[in-house]
Amino acid sequence: MRGVIGAAWRWGRRGLAALGAALTLALLLIAALVWLTLPPTHEEVRLFGLGAPVHVGLDAHGIPHIEAASEEDAARALGYLHARDRLFQMEMMRRVASGRLAEAIGPAGLPNDRLMRTLGLQQLAEADFAALPPKPRALFEAYAAGVNAWIAAHGRYACLECIFLPRLEPWTPVDSLLWGRYMAWYLGANYRTELARMALARSGKLTPEEIEALWPAPAAPTSTDHAAGARLATLAAALLARLPAFPAPFTEPSEDSNAFAVDAAHSATGAPLLAGDPHLGFSFPGLWYLARIDTPGGSWAGATAPGVPLLVFGQNGHIAWSFTSNGADTEDLFEETPVDADHYLGPSGPLPYGRRLERIRVRGGTEELLTVRATRHGPVLSDLIPGERRVIVLEATMLTEGGAAVLGLYDLDHAQSLDEAERAAAEFGAPVQNLMVADRHEIALLVVGRIPLRKSPETFPPLPGADGSRDWTGYAPAEALPRFIGSASGFLVNANEEVPSPHLFLGRDWPGPWRAERIGALLAAHERVSLEDLIAVERDTVSLFARAILPRLRDLAPPPGLGATALGLLSGWDGTMAIDRPEPLIFNAWMRAFARDVLAAKGVAFGDPAAPALEFTASLFTEEGAGRWCGGDCRPLLLRALDEATGELARRFGPDPRRWQWGAAHPALFAHPLLARLPVLSALGRFAIAAPGDDATVDRGAMGEEATDFTAVHGPAYRGVYDLAHPEASRFMIAPGESGHPLSPHAADLLRLWRDGEMIPLPREAAPVAGEIVFLPSQG
Repeated sequence: MRGVIGAAWRWGRRGLAALGAALTLALLLIAALVWLTLPPTHEEVRLFGLGAPVHVGLDAHGIPHIEAASEEDAARALGYLHARDRLFQMEMMRRVASGRLAEAIGPAGLPNDRLMRTLGLQQLAEADFAALPPKPRALFEAYAAGVNAWIAAHGRYACLECIFLPRLEPWTPVDSLLWGRYMAWYLGANYRTELARMALARSGKLTPEEIEALWPAPAAPTSTDHAAGARLATLAAALLARLPAFPAPFTEPSEDSNAFAVDAAHSATGAPLLAGDPHLGFSFPGLWYLARIDTPGGSWAGATAPGVPLLVFGQNGHIAWSFTSNGADTEDLFEETPVDADHYLGPSGPLPYGRRLERIRVRGGTEELLTVRATRHGPVLSDLIPGERRVIVLEATMLTEGGAAVLGLYDLDHAQSLDEAERAAAEFGAPVQNLMVADRHEIALLVVGRIPLRKSPETFPPLPGADGSRDWTGYAPAEALPRFIGSASGFLVNANEEVPSPHLFLGRDWPGPWRAERIGALLAAHERVSLEDLIAVERDTVSLFARAILPRLRDLAPPPGLGATALGLLSGWDGTMAIDRPEPLIFNAWMRAFARDVLAAKGVAFGDPAAPALEFTASLFTEEGAGRWCGGDCRPLLLRALDEATGELARRFGPDPRRWQWGAAHPALFAHPLLARLPVLSALGRFAIAAPGDDATVDRGAMGEEATDFTAVHGPAYRGVYDLAHPEASRFMIAPGESGHPLSPHAADLLRLWRDGEMIPLPREAAPVAGEIVFLPSQG
């Protein structure tokens, strides 16, 4: 028996040793595969079609500084570098925008694919490419060649995630143009607000006037004829549930950014200064990729977008520019009148539907056939609901040929004066944006993009499609769009608030002015503004929204206990959303609970697109708002919300409000769209850091749709400040880092610098040089 036991023990040890060896071998194999996907820091590459050698110095953060003999050569190098660092991001972008996501990730991608096939972004991008003039066409073709050089050299190991993806197809210029269409879709998506207003009518708890008042408008609505909207409320709710929206993966919020400029007379450098920070969704990798490009024809520095051979934000040595989203209404929902299965009613009688058949391949599933119908107004959105017989159609500027922004951006990249920038502005289609621009002499704020002209003022959606009474008649000419050259104050500011437009209707849903007013006050405090002053403004965390409301809160008298302690802390607070203080947490938890409770009483969810959190909450502190939503006195609801909020905070952060900290509840989260959702690999795809600011501060850390979740999910993932007197002194920052590889040292090495408001220069030569890539011409 002892011999049998000994033999069993020996066999057991051998089995464990074999298992250990197998596990070790598997880990080594995985490590080898991961190592193969990490890009080298020193490389010599031969590129077919290159006209002359290109030198790229990589700085300590992996940011490329490109020296090329021509723009086309620089574009080839940039395509290679984008693919080297961000290929998976690029691959997902083109799959999402073209409606081919399910091919890669399976049935989970079908809601996106059905929507994008219905919109037809692929066909629009193909038309955009066909219309490109020779010079930008050559640039896009050179860029695609650089991307494909990386793919050809590395195959399945071209990115870490590529190991698990279907075969990578060659990159095309049309793929690059898809990015512009994709961004225009999300940045101009006011159709969601229109659908939300329609959907709210189904509860029966809200009057038409209350639905309008959920988003307090600067002016009275033109009509409150809600009959059609109420009749289609259930359909609108079903559509909203089917349409992907932020913060879901591969989506973006519709607006919010800061941009401001100081003229030469008020600048410490003697020439204009400009600053800009677009606020889009936080993600890993981030949306932006820093680059410095020098050719004999010019120098460019700033934010590029992986997949695109253009500078989106930055400077070219002659001008600097940034964009903010404009709340212009460039989308309308129409209800068409069906005649039979193949026709709908137009002003002069029956018209045939446009039709096309889309085949959606599904990884691990069955191919899906989708019939896309369109009317004279646009694609039929209601076909996304199986069996739906009513016809709801979307008309949008970004769904028209020639509606892209690529030519405007190309011309802006090459503008050498404000006059040339104005001419470039006329080339922009969609989305409508506010362009802040400066040359070495002047500053300007220009509204760019297509503004629809309507036969009659917009009413409550949907609009009648059959009789033509609400049709668009064209677009406002570029010279009719608002533009401001210079300013009596010495500076121009936009933070998405309404742009004055006395002669042209732009829209009715505008964010509050708190960030813009704070920026203006900070700039006005200086007789001469320096570049450092601009940096300080961008990282400011004082909330004027909080400062406006605090006096009303301090008048309350809560019963003794947790609420009284919390309110006592707010009594001496100045509205600064600092990481290490309890007051920002108390204030935000309280105000979000208050808005949630008021809305819930009417059957409205917190985060509904028809009820923006800040604007709606602010309206409750007006006499009209209190009368409409609180029966004239909001104090009982405020005290109840304070009790609810502090009770929840005590459960999460302990019983003593004095020990609570905003940063503990308010991390800025940068998550990979796929890895962050996998049980074992989620740690590889999530980077988070305690962050200051909130929805209303200049240094913005905007939160999601859950009232009790304070995670910052969108904000200034790129910042730039530009000195037109000394362009080399300009400063830049992105988050979380330059690389999209989760194991790269540059995946998130900029995150702490970004959080703390630090910025870095992008000089002509990388300093210090941490890596080097040399591109040499190849004959084949």
